[in-house]
Amino acid sequence: MSAPPRALTVAGSDSGGGAGIQADLKTMLALGVHGMSVVTAVTAQNSLGVQGAWPLPVETVRAQYRSVVDDIGVQAVKTGMLASAELVEAVAELIAGTDVPAVIDPVGVSKHGDSLLAPSALDSVRTKLLPVATVATPNLDEVAQLTGVHVESEEQMRRAAAAVLAYGPRWVLIKGGHLPGDAVDLLTDGAEEHWLRAPRHDNRHTHGTGCTLASAIASGLATGLPVPTAVAAAKEYVTGAIEAGFALGGGIGPVDHGWRFRGDV
Repeated sequence: MSAPPRALTVAGSDSGGGAGIQADLKTMLALGVHGMSVVTAVTAQNSLGVQGAWPLPVETVRAQYRSVVDDIGVQAVKTGMLASAELVEAVAELIAGTDVPAVIDPVGVSKHGDSLLAPSALDSVRTKLLPVATVATPNLDEVAQLTGVHVESEEQMRRAAAAVLAYGPRWVLIKGGHLPGDAVDLLTDGAEEHWLRAPRHDNRHTHGTGCTLASAIASGLATGLPVPTAVAAAKEYVTGAIEAGFALGGGIGPVDHGWRFRGDV
């Protein structure tokens, strides 16, 4: 039997299983893609927050990446938590040398507000990581962190997109999930625009949405879909996962990566 398309996540581990590489691999499996991982950091986290985070050495991250790419090969790469400027720059260099689409999720803070990126790494994200992105997927807090543009309405999302595109990604997906009303995202390459809308589900269990969306996009790109099609399919998948999110522990539970496998959803 032939192998399925292959996607690689370069991200931190979430011990609670809702976000990070755990969410990435679950998403890839749900979408028919063979997921592989480069662990950049180990975190102790649960439904209540992040209790600790330990970035791995750059040489450890580089060795994992080379091990996978040089032998197995990949059709798409996705990044998540990179923690430090040194890791950001090393991963950007590795991606630049790999001729496949790259989805860059510029993770800055967790769902609970815990910092996952050192302030000193912001400039490396802007100047090294975003330029190698096929698609960058910042939420509104990350847009403000990276560009200084604060979005408070749907109309301001175009300005945010232009500010991120100025750093060099081919496409940017501005995630408007923090705005009131429907969940509205803007995908643009500066020439064409795609507005993606979905109903807002009254469910507080949304841990892992950003990781899941970025991994779903990478999965679509790994199968050969063009960017707008991959993003639209990923939006549909993550909307269903949010609707089916479930309580876990005493805080914010995860989205349900396996929602399509359950007959009651």
